Amino acid sequence: MGSLFQLPDELLATLLSTYPCREPQIRSLATLVYPFAAPCRNLLLHGTEATGKTAITTALLGALGSGDDEASNYLSYAVVKSPECVTARHLFERTTAAVAHALQWPNPPARCETLAALTVELSKMLKYVERGRGWRFVLVFDAIDRQKESPHTLLPALARLSEIIPNLTTIFILTAPSPALLRTASTPHLYFPPYTKAQYTTILSTTPPPSLPNTTDPETRDLYARFVAAVHDSLAKPASRTLPRLQQACLALWPRFTAPIAAGTHKAREFSKLLIAARAYLQDESVLAPSIVATSTTDQQPQEPQSGLRSQPGSAATTPTKPKPSKPALAKTTTDLSNLLPSTAKLLLLAAYLASHNAPRHDQTVFSTWHHGRRRRGGGVTSTLNSGRRGPRPKHRKIARKLLGPGVFVLERMVAIYAAVRREWIADHQKGSEGLLNNNNNSVVDGDVGMAIATLASLRLLLRVGGGTAVSGSDMMDRGGRWRVGVGWEVIRGVGRSLGIEVEDWLVE
Repeated sequence: MGSLFQLPDELLATLLSTYPCREPQIRSLATLVYPFAAPCRNLLLHGTEATGKTAITTALLGALGSGDDEASNYLSYAVVKSPECVTARHLFERTTAAVAHALQWPNPPARCETLAALTVELSKMLKYVERGRGWRFVLVFDAIDRQKESPHTLLPALARLSEIIPNLTTIFILTAPSPALLRTASTPHLYFPPYTKAQYTTILSTTPPPSLPNTTDPETRDLYARFVAAVHDSLAKPASRTLPRLQQACLALWPRFTAPIAAGTHKAREFSKLLIAARAYLQDESVLAPSIVATSTTDQQPQEPQSGLRSQPGSAATTPTKPKPSKPALAKTTTDLSNLLPSTAKLLLLAAYLASHNAPRHDQTVFSTWHHGRRRRGGGVTSTLNSGRRGPRPKHRKIARKLLGPGVFVLERMVAIYAAVRREWIADHQKGSEGLLNNNNNSVVDGDVGMAIATLASLRLLLRVGGGTAVSGSDMMDRGGRWRVGVGWEVIRGVGRSLGIEVEDWLVE
């Protein structure tokens, strides 16, 4: 194997060509995880979004663990994506499952509810099995700072797993670590800085587009490198765009930028003239995001430079006109909840609103099977509830119930309302919106209710009240947990009408 601290240069050379401008980070990371170099117990990888932390870590561990050398038999790894875990218990079970899959453990644990249970299960798989001297396992927690419902002792406890299991290396990938995050001494930190303009140009120039007509490959690569620098100065730098966003912008603007070359009016060496001809596209971002910045029918098809560049040089038509901004009346955004939420989350949000604004004593009357068949559309449920009442009618409440503050309900009641009226709401949605649900099976939107509730809670559309909070680590799916809806009448009415449901018909006045 050679001397101490000797790294596999062949594998690193491949990674350096795949991920340019990250040689110091790749070599430092390889030194700290390679079994025959200087493996550490804990490692913090931090940096802003889209700086290559997760991609480089996964690629490096995959190359070291699947190589042809002897060290590949002494390194195994598992990656756990923390944002995909709803609770801390979900994170523990996902961790044990990932480690068992990496080691091909015959009997993976079915449940892992606490940190103590996680320590016991990992010790069984990593500590008490003889796998040769020098063998190490690398456990990666990706975006651990975005873990949902994580107690404040989660990261320090995970950092101490390597003290109990000597052949374990734990890598924490996060954005900005706080001082004494892991509460352990001598934890190495590896920083992934944002890319500079020169690094952006170098990375994107490694995969240039196909050659243009009447243009050689070196001319196309040189033109594309200068084009990337121009797009960075005009769009990426003011908006602090990341590498994927800059690449997406370059791919969208490159055909428009090179249209005069395809038309034969300009050459690839005339970069200044091409930049002046395409300056309208570098000043208006509606070309990059047409679904967010809505334009009129004529503005959605911007004028191509070919039409103006085909005229004689020096004429006023050589420069395309800037697309006209859309009128405010025609602007339409897609950031409302009726377009962002899936069907199951919408129905649960409607059920939560009804649970907050209807008294529990009316549930049997409003949501029973008998009431479903006899309810009158458009008239609310006041007439149904008061149909059997004798004597003078009570005085009308001065303030409508939908204008009052939301009440507190238990989770079991909200799920019961959702289960009682889900089929009728889906049927109404099928009648009112043809094509959204193509079949008549009512189980189309019956997805993971727990995940939908967690999504609504993370968006603060459902608010947890009472003693159980996320800090204390209580179970979100506790049937007796107390909740309150976090949106008002205007939002709920829009969500309901997007499904063809008039929520006012289900409120008891």
